[in-house]
Amino acid sequence: MARALPDRYLTPTDLADLLGVPLETIYQWRRKDTGPRGFRVGRHLRFDPEDVRVWVASLMYKEAA
Repeated sequence: MARALPDRYLTPTDLADLLGVPLETIYQWRRKDTGPRGFRVGRHLRFDPEDVRVWVASLMYKEAA
């Protein structure tokens, strides 16, 4: 069962927990520019839940093609 995305911006830890991947994977995706779009609030990395949803949907579309 898929979990609903929260209504707040996600931390890297939130995103790792949500996707079931190690935290380091989130940072690797960021370095390689392959993961969901993130942004900085000062020195803190955050992810918009809508951007995460769009990114996951794009992966599902690629898999089906």
